[in-house]
Amino acid sequence: MQTETTKKLFTVDEYDSMFDAGILDREARVELIEGEIFLMAGPGPFHVACVNRATSVMVPALAGKAIVSIQNPLRLDRYSEPQPDIVLLKPRADFYASERFTAADTFMVVEVADSSFLFDLNRKLPLYARLGVPEVWIEDLRGGMILVYRDRVGEAYATSLVYHRGDTMSIAAFPDIPFKVDDLLGSE
Repeated sequence: MQTETTKKLFTVDEYDSMFDAGILDREARVELIEGEIFLMAGPGPFHVACVNRATSVMVPALAGKAIVSIQNPLRLDRYSEPQPDIVLLKPRADFYASERFTAADTFMVVEVADSSFLFDLNRKLPLYARLGVPEVWIEDLRGGMILVYRDRVGEAYATSLVYHRGDTMSIAAFPDIPFKVDDLLGSE
């Protein structure tokens, strides 16, 4: 006799309840992606430095234009709540105190990828496209480049760009504000 098995997919509400009940530690590096809970590798020193670099250049450059949210949950739908390294949010007077932010609230997501590069590229990027994030930057730390995806079409991005050290780039929502790749990734 064959037995059918079914995978249990968790909702964001169930996931949040696991934190409230102490099943998951609020300090744990976990993400809910399409109903599955993923344990993410802890950030190494280079990853931390790149998040800090991006924060140090984005916060002053985007002051009054966007909220720079660092490593906070982004509610995408009932089954997905990733925790990107940086989310640029549309300004709100309450800084999203009254509700979680969603893809509709974003200008862009930044994933700083060291060991997570393939997961970010193959699993999270299509999810971001499908669920409405307008632009995604993946900082490929091992490759020394930044991959930019924008212009959503269905479940994908129509535009993909690659920037290397020495290049200058900008966010689609703020084309007049340049960022140097070296300022984001550091010098070699």
